[in-house]
Amino acid sequence: MGIETIQTAKIYRDLLKAVKKHIVNGKEGSNRHFLEFVTSEFRKNRNLSDAVAVQQNTKLARDYTFLLNSVHHHQELLFSYNIAIDRSDEVKRTLGKSAASVGLQLPEVYQP
Repeated sequence: MGIETIQTAKIYRDLLKAVKKHIVNGKEGSNRHFLEFVTSEFRKNRNLSDAVAVQQNTKLARDYTFLLNSVHHHQELLFSYNIAIDRSDEVKRTLGKSAASVGLQLPEVYQP
């Protein structure tokens, strides 16, 4: 395996991770078609012999990964700075992440 192949595999993994985290994001997987699209595009372009096309596609994938991560980070910053909004959802999400980091799961709260 060449260096380009290893870099492409890393970019592919990073993109899949970003799509799973920021777009699919959940158990129901209603946006699973985004993940399938990324996978099919990488498989379709796997056998390209044109070096310029491969570079353009990997650059596009790297840029899109950066965009997804940046938009998500920006959204988190906006929520954290805005004091006037209801922060209960943010607190629940933070508590859920904290519990998940030690292998626990918060119980569902009953709402009539």
